[in-house]
Amino acid sequence: MKFSELGLSDSLLKAIKRSGYEEATPIQEQTIPMVLDGQDVIGQAQTGTGKTAAFGLPIIEHIDTENPDIQALIISPTRELAIQTQEELYRLGKDKHAKVQVVYGGADIRRQINNLKNHPQILVGTPGRLLDHINRRTVKLANLKTLVLDEADEMLNMGFLEDIESIIKQTPEKRQTLLFSATMPPEIKKIGVQFMTDPKQVKIKAKELTTELIDQYYVRSRDFEKFDIMTRMIDVQDPDLTIVFGRTKRRVDELSKGLIARGYNAAGIHGDLTQQRRTQIMNRFKAGKIDILVATDVAARGLDISGVTHVYNYDIPQDPDSYVHRIGRTGRAGHHGVSLTFVTPNEMDYLREIEKLTKVRMLPLKPPSEEEAFKGQVASALGQIEELINRTDNEKYVDEANELLNKHEAVDLVAALLNDITRDDAHAVPVKITPERPLPRRKHGGNDRNRRYSRNGGHGGRNGGGYRGNSNNHRRGGSHRPEGGHRSDGHGNGHSNRHSYNIHKR
Repeated sequence: MKFSELGLSDSLLKAIKRSGYEEATPIQEQTIPMVLDGQDVIGQAQTGTGKTAAFGLPIIEHIDTENPDIQALIISPTRELAIQTQEELYRLGKDKHAKVQVVYGGADIRRQINNLKNHPQILVGTPGRLLDHINRRTVKLANLKTLVLDEADEMLNMGFLEDIESIIKQTPEKRQTLLFSATMPPEIKKIGVQFMTDPKQVKIKAKELTTELIDQYYVRSRDFEKFDIMTRMIDVQDPDLTIVFGRTKRRVDELSKGLIARGYNAAGIHGDLTQQRRTQIMNRFKAGKIDILVATDVAARGLDISGVTHVYNYDIPQDPDSYVHRIGRTGRAGHHGVSLTFVTPNEMDYLREIEKLTKVRMLPLKPPSEEEAFKGQVASALGQIEELINRTDNEKYVDEANELLNKHEAVDLVAALLNDITRDDAHAVPVKITPERPLPRRKHGGNDRNRRYSRNGGHGGRNGGGYRGNSNNHRRGGSHRPEGGHRSDGHGNGHSNRHSYNIHKR
């Protein structure tokens, strides 16, 4: 369905067209008419399905720009998501001159207070900082028309339930309430019953959560083998833009430092970094100046980054829904994506739970050998040399080039260049990754969702899958691209050892 069929004004349709959107996503198509009609809505869909526009467009439509009061409040679990939401709402409301502001922890509250004096009609914020402003009376919600709880399950997981309830109690009883969540645990349903009026439900089914555009694989390996295998996988697959998911902040730090030590252009984000540093890293990643971003689930939740070609689950998610969120970072906007999950032998039951949810059977991959990784590096180096030749002004260096050719064999010069661009085997630089406590063993006969916050286990499974990889234009050294976290998660197999998968960059 086209946006023009949803009852939106011309100024909004103009903003939508400027943003490059043509057809509404399923969540937008179903939600926008209901929100425009003033109904309470519970929307169940993952990040990346267009939820911000689903609630943002009708909110902007109803905003009275002559009214200086806060008319809409969007509560987000993380600073990153809050900032992204504010930026998107600002873009969409630009023609209508809607004022949108964001408040979040870790930033100068005095500057936020000064900005609030500009009387934004739409306010986006994280729970803790919003409560702080409410208590200081720098945010007043007496005339609020619409309240949005975005990523409600994530706010629940992060312990924000009491803060959210406190904020809701500061809003008028007669208001429109919109709740969006990837999953619907009992506590979230309770919010719907307690604080919403006859809410209409919109659910994007699980089968729509994973796309055919994402090739899903797993590698069975012991914990201490993962890092070496991952770097070899990177060499062979040659991803353009990659997100690596780790279970904890410590894991993120160690992985990002280890990748940098081995010559990859990587960086990690988590909640212990300053907001300025996190924003800087995200901007560099979006611009392609960082090739590999290492993150926890919470840090990456809500990030909408185009061009991610590969997602590596260094630690299998403990909750299958987290897996869906993770791999949803790739395979967007019609582009192909690859997800690769590392699974220890006792985590195979987690893999099976993921497959039950996604209804997709992951294919097993055999780790590449040192020789295959080296071939990947050389193939990448050849691509870089081709690029170098194409952008070099050869005329400037003719005399020096001839002088070198008189002194050395041409093959020696090319070999030296290849040696300089490629690296030694990954094992040449020792990297120590601290083992994580294993996930709890799953019981047979159930999906055991209630154990998602415990720490270890799984069951054995068969290994399978031969490996054959290709590579092109893999950039390294100065050219390879990489918050605070908690949950982690992972099935598979029954494939012949003779089966091989070529999963290089597409």
